[in-house]
Amino acid sequence: MTNNPLLSIIVPCYNEQEVVEHFLVEITKVLITSEHPYEIIFINDGSRDNTFNTILSLKEKYEHIRLINLSRNFGKEAAMTAGLNEAKGELIVPIDVDLQDPPELILEFLKEWRNGYDVVVAKRVDRTSDSVAKRFSANLFYRFHNKISNVEIPNNVGDYRLITRKVLNAIQQLPENQRFMKGIFAWVGFKSAVVEYKREERHAGESSFNGWKLWNFALDGITSFSTVPLRVWLYVGILISATAVFFGMWIILKTLLFGVDTPGYASTLVITLFLGGIQLMGIGILGEYIGRLYMESKNRPVYIIENEY
Repeated sequence: MTNNPLLSIIVPCYNEQEVVEHFLVEITKVLITSEHPYEIIFINDGSRDNTFNTILSLKEKYEHIRLINLSRNFGKEAAMTAGLNEAKGELIVPIDVDLQDPPELILEFLKEWRNGYDVVVAKRVDRTSDSVAKRFSANLFYRFHNKISNVEIPNNVGDYRLITRKVLNAIQQLPENQRFMKGIFAWVGFKSAVVEYKREERHAGESSFNGWKLWNFALDGITSFSTVPLRVWLYVGILISATAVFFGMWIILKTLLFGVDTPGYASTLVITLFLGGIQLMGIGILGEYIGRLYMESKNRPVYIIENEY
């Protein structure tokens, strides 16, 4: 590897027409300062606005742009996978186009890379730009995930990072269709450094992630890297069975000593609903894993590229 290898910037886009040009202005300033040759790979993930045409027109002004157009919306994780697979550089940096993650951090990434690190992650130490609910749910997810998974995801670390070609080659060996990139980045390991930063306000437009999508994203992360939710139902079943046995013994003893009581409708109904709820929860969790097996068994591609421009 040379001292100034090619730098590939991976930029997934979905309905980002309002911010693309400003993003290019800001990141180009940084990349020119880095003195590395570079390419900026935009992945248009089935945008419904004018994102595709906006990027296409900007190619006339910015010669380093590559535009990968997916055949439809496959989701951010698939779009990022497409960008990683198409990257030609020895150094790769995924970044969101909304400028909440400052491009200036790339220069800090490069410093740490020169110090011998294969992975340099950006850690958010100030997330006041996010809502209270989002900050609370994010912290809860990281804590819960890291408690039940063998793969620890660093708290408040997103997709914004630098990885070397060696790391990318390892990531490309993971064939799963249902991809949780934060977990995949953590799973492959390698020598890592952390750069801290303050998360900024979104420059323009609106995030496509809502509460429901974030909830499903969290479920994907948990079921991708842990089987504890399945295992826990074994212990729940043992606990309920043991309780039922002791309760049954108490009823027999009570009947022998004091005679037969009139059965209680309310207590029977509560126990029935409780056990039914427990069973449905267990079936639901089992269904999440079976669903993942079903999707993986089809062996469909993660994404389909319509064309490169």
